[in-house]
Amino acid sequence: MSITPEDKQRVIKEFATKEGDTGSPEVQVAILTNRITTLTEHFKTHAKDNHSRRGLLKMVSQRRKLLDYVKARDEPRYQALIARLGIRR
Repeated sequence: MSITPEDKQRVIKEFATKEGDTGSPEVQVAILTNRITTLTEHFKTHAKDNHSRRGLLKMVSQRRKLLDYVKARDEPRYQALIARLGIRR
């Protein structure tokens, strides 16, 4: 259900704003989106896994908070991020 370290490094490299950037909101949202996608696939075969569903809801909430932060700080940056990730709002 978790993402592999190689996949995580790929996401960090793709969304980093500068060299060595692992904590910017863009990177955090991208990692959460990747984890949410893998968990969503998990629920297609394990519909009654309610313990993991709670974790999914926490991740979605955390991503929403980060996106709200980016939107409050810089609207064009927010629009570019959701377009790159393919997240609907």
